[in-house]
Amino acid sequence: MTADQDVAPLRSTHSMPVVFGAGAAIGILGGMIGLGGAEFRLPLLIGLFGFAALSAVILNKAMSLVVVLVALPARLAAVSASEVAAHWTVALNLLAGSLLGAWVGATWAVRMRSSTLYKVLAALMVLMAAALLLTHLTTVETLSLPLGVQVPTGVAVGFGIGVVAAIMGVAGGELLIPTIVLLFGLDIKTAGSLSLLVSLPTMLVAFARYSRDGSFAVLGANRRFTLVMIAGSVAGAALGGLLLGVFPELVLIPVLSVILLVSAVKLARHD
Repeated sequence: MTADQDVAPLRSTHSMPVVFGAGAAIGILGGMIGLGGAEFRLPLLIGLFGFAALSAVILNKAMSLVVVLVALPARLAAVSASEVAAHWTVALNLLAGSLLGAWVGATWAVRMRSSTLYKVLAALMVLMAAALLLTHLTTVETLSLPLGVQVPTGVAVGFGIGVVAAIMGVAGGELLIPTIVLLFGLDIKTAGSLSLLVSLPTMLVAFARYSRDGSFAVLGANRRFTLVMIAGSVAGAALGGLLLGVFPELVLIPVLSVILLVSAVKLARHD
């Protein structure tokens, strides 16, 4: 970890009920829109719990990885494994870019000055808000590109998503799902399952890169914090899944997008 990316604080002193509650709230938000909620967790780790940018990203990545591992079996129960396997070429196409992107993104995050990383994270949160609105409030039409264009486009977009996911510590479903629908013409339910299959190895690559610079010290120092927030996130996601459809997306999605935009402004102003 570079000098500009010191952990602040190295160990969280917040009470565990607060940590669990924050994780649960994030899980509920994510569950209600069919996502993991990592994009909402990141500003909380920085703003509420006081972690430095890179430390928050690594904690977020660790939590996102566990949430994806938990969500994958449940997702495969909703969409059969055979149905997902039928589109393995789509996952492979995106992985060809996202794995390299994850390594590059993690490398950039480790080397950035902390002040720069805050601004980059703010810009990416604006991107996530736009993706959220695009995915849930608009009809995404297939581009119908010829195979010779579709494949390299998939690699290039996968690379970009891998970079974003590594820098933010998220799974990247907010970007993967509309990409799979737009570029490959799959339905959004199948796209959601495929996004998890792409996210998992992509996150593991980013994790491997972060581990090379001593960046994992924040996980060791905050093991209890991480486990409690993961437990809250998983419980919240389960509850959020039950609330799926209870709140109209025409109301819920703009509200969540505003939350992301407000968080982006706060991160951009962070010293």
